Amino acid sequence: MADETRNHLDGRAHVVVQSGRIEQLHQHIGGGPEAETPAPFQVPPPRHRFANRVAEQERIRRAVEDHAPQAGPLVALLTGIGGVGKTALGFHVARHLADRYPDGVLHVDLDDHRREGTVELAEAVGEMLAGLKVEKEWRERSFAARVKQLWTLTRDKQLVVVIDNARFGSEVTPLLPASDRSLALVTSQGALYDLDVAAVEVPLGPLPAPDAVELLRHLVDDPRLAAEPEALADLVEGCAGLPAALLVAGHWVRKYRRRPLSRLVGELTAELREKGLPMVEAVWDAAYEGLDGEAARLYRLLPLLPAPVIDEEPAAALLGRGYDEAADLLEELERAGLLDEGVGGWRMHDLLRGHAQRQLGQADPAGAERDRALAALIRWYRRQAARADRTAAGPRMTFAAQPDPAGDGPADLLFEDKAHALRWLERHRAALFGCVRLAFDAGWYEDAWGLCEPLWTHYLDHPHLGEVLAAFRTGVEAADRTEFLPAMVRMRCQLARPLWEAGQHEEAARQLGQAVHAAQALGTTFEEDRLRASALEFQGLLKAETGDLAGAVADFTASREIHARIGNAYGVLLLTYQEGKVALRRGESQEAIGLLERAHAAAVEQGRERMAARTGFELGRALRAAGRPQEADALVAAALESARRRGSATDEVRALRESAELADALGEAERAEEYRAEAGRIVALRGGLPAPHTS
Repeated sequence: MADETRNHLDGRAHVVVQSGRIEQLHQHIGGGPEAETPAPFQVPPPRHRFANRVAEQERIRRAVEDHAPQAGPLVALLTGIGGVGKTALGFHVARHLADRYPDGVLHVDLDDHRREGTVELAEAVGEMLAGLKVEKEWRERSFAARVKQLWTLTRDKQLVVVIDNARFGSEVTPLLPASDRSLALVTSQGALYDLDVAAVEVPLGPLPAPDAVELLRHLVDDPRLAAEPEALADLVEGCAGLPAALLVAGHWVRKYRRRPLSRLVGELTAELREKGLPMVEAVWDAAYEGLDGEAARLYRLLPLLPAPVIDEEPAAALLGRGYDEAADLLEELERAGLLDEGVGGWRMHDLLRGHAQRQLGQADPAGAERDRALAALIRWYRRQAARADRTAAGPRMTFAAQPDPAGDGPADLLFEDKAHALRWLERHRAALFGCVRLAFDAGWYEDAWGLCEPLWTHYLDHPHLGEVLAAFRTGVEAADRTEFLPAMVRMRCQLARPLWEAGQHEEAARQLGQAVHAAQALGTTFEEDRLRASALEFQGLLKAETGDLAGAVADFTASREIHARIGNAYGVLLLTYQEGKVALRRGESQEAIGLLERAHAAAVEQGRERMAARTGFELGRALRAAGRPQEADALVAAALESARRRGSATDEVRALRESAELADALGEAERAEEYRAEAGRIVALRGGLPAPHTS
């Protein structure tokens, strides 16, 4: 590289860090004065003029002015029934106060992370960290560590945080910034009695009639509103002052521009008398009945999608139509006011979701339409996830037979590369994890565990522990229901790793013990032998994690011998590498050197750059431990170069820190400090927490 000087002294490769390297680093990762990144601003632009809420805004403004230093962040709790406009007020206040909080505006919707009523708080904190520009590889993995990381990064910040759809105070507290110069705007349908910080309560009632009229006039530029004030008043009264209902009413009025407003309202009133429905429900019924057949069917089916954000792809799968047609129908629903193009994509308000579910129950009392659509959705997700998995990870061990495409359904997706495939899996993860549960509840057990298989690759890149544990536990139960032995073994292996990463070592050991025992009954095909070896490898990894190094070596050796017997060269390489790492941990540096030399040579021979770098790095550590730092220096320098070439900042930091240890061993204190300083800058600029100083 142009900004690095490589000197070869006594056969050793040195990387001398110069000021040009640091400047390039700042520019590359968007930090420092040379390349200031903009402050986050995560609330959407206003879609129409904001109406009223003057008193509520003034209450928040006064609280901001009066907030005492050293009292923690200011928390304003916006409460009220669904559809009353809490989120709209939170967004409006955040926009107008943004200048007072120069470090940015963050938003997290807890319903995006709510699974069966419980929020995955580690994921919600992770979303906050992402908003603070912390890339996923630098986010701590456990919930407690992520909260501490958030505190560290926000202790001197002036932020606005909008926390939507809280149900309990315990869901809010971990998301609060540490600085007393920050503001948190929390929306909830009721008071949060377990919120353990002081909060300014801002209750929201329905809009008064004049303000509701004003909002409707902003939504609909129509002379009928002025010409027929009595009909307008009746419509507004029927919407009960709920902005969510007024929005649908506005779209409905705009659709029928030639009819007198009094006639439209009269039709709703007649329906109200006939069916005994609230006016709000009658407004939604009228909007629904104005849809064409396929748009109405899509509206009814959308609540089946177990995700807060709606895309045209799963919509097409639900309908059995093409993507373009689904996109057109979603736009029709948006024009009718039954969908909102919100943060991240199309969204359906909870009130409308309930209305759509009721419409499905009326149109499909036997559930046949629901079951067909749900089966099509789950099997479409299975095929696409499997394709994404193959693109991201290449051919690997799987056992589920993929369902055939539906003849009239949407075409399968094409993924350009690994990054595209992983982005798709992450975007659709809520639906993918949700479909595992839906398939199990419907008794489609192969679909449930079959969908877990491709989620393994996604988990390795995006470790959402709470969601993964729930899905993989369901996968284990589904595999047991099918009594398909390879699936029973594979699902337990997949479950074990997130278990031990969540600190649940005993359950992980129990699952792996069952997997290894069941694997003895597998057949003798290549894939079954490979699965048997894999179960032993997982068990060895857990033993290494919990300090049983002798047991880990025994499992790794047994696994390697199976791979050698079936001619799986990569398996032999991987298990030799694992044995070498354990030998190094046990202080057996000479044995570690022998194992890691074999693994490194195999990785180079097989053309596996990342494994060559990893094995070379560990071999360098073993050589340093054996008192041979001169031989180690070139290997660690090569690992550093590989990390930079691959763009892996975490591997780069590990190599820089090991380079510092080597420099210390060689008596080059100045060079060691240069390496540590560069590692520290990378960590700081990417939002990671610094490692303890080891010199």
